[in-house]
Amino acid sequence: MTTQVFVDGAAGTTGLEIVTRLAAHPEFEPLVLDEARRKDPEARRQALNDTPFAVLCLPDDAARDAVAMVDPESATRIVDASSAHRVADGWTYGFPEIVGRDAIASADRVSNPGCYPTGFLALVAPLVRAGLLPADWPYTVNAVSGFSGGGKALIERFEAEPDIAFRAYGLSLDHKHLPEMQQHAGLEHGVLFAPSVVPAYRGMLVEVPLHLGAMATNPSADALRDELGAFYAGSPIIAVRSGEPPAELLIDRDPEPDDGLVLAVFGNQGGWNARLIAMLDNLGKGASGAAIQNLNLMAGLPETTSLQLHPSH
Repeated sequence: MTTQVFVDGAAGTTGLEIVTRLAAHPEFEPLVLDEARRKDPEARRQALNDTPFAVLCLPDDAARDAVAMVDPESATRIVDASSAHRVADGWTYGFPEIVGRDAIASADRVSNPGCYPTGFLALVAPLVRAGLLPADWPYTVNAVSGFSGGGKALIERFEAEPDIAFRAYGLSLDHKHLPEMQQHAGLEHGVLFAPSVVPAYRGMLVEVPLHLGAMATNPSADALRDELGAFYAGSPIIAVRSGEPPAELLIDRDPEPDDGLVLAVFGNQGGWNARLIAMLDNLGKGASGAAIQNLNLMAGLPETTSLQLHPSH
């Protein structure tokens, strides 16, 4: 017998991908309200209170409203894919590799990480925790994503304006991902974040450049790579590259969905500089795949059930 999962906001980009994964899941069955009922508060309230699990694929304010619809005595467990609760009290941050799988398994309220923070935290959080990178360093993040990360509006814009080759944004320096990057990496200072979008449907590259020789911890690129390799050893989802650096890293225009995450550390010969790079699907481990991974853990299932993973993971 399958377990129902109510997807609130199933018409959005993340919601559609979650429904697709749930439809192929051997243990879960997606519950999606039809067009006539998906904006009916009472229909949503009933679904939010009567299903064992709910995934919120909504704007932040709507996600908060949805949580308020859940009765205190309800047994519904929630995964919120919005950014509304990523640093909120009473919510478990949904990055199992960072916070621990047991924490996710026992949680009733789980906040899915943002796509860019997933790459940043996967690289930086274990290294700060190990003492190899300083918590008081002014970290910079340069990142590029496919346009699906902006939802339907940005998808439509890129389709309507084919001459767009590159879009830099977040120029007010107050991006909504900043609080979770700082808090969940254990940093003393905020992160300087430079996000951008290219005309690819999905895919993401997140880079953290580091001046290692200026750090009091005096780390080497090899030490950083070794620590990440040890931290994620045995992970079926996160892989750490080894060997010689490639000539280039590419984002395809329309790759297959991928719920994995690949990390790399590249250093120069003198050891003064390093480039930490995370490569992921912004709709996979950066959104829908992470939601399914969290649901699996909350239900006591193998975390990779119904995930789409390439052989390298």
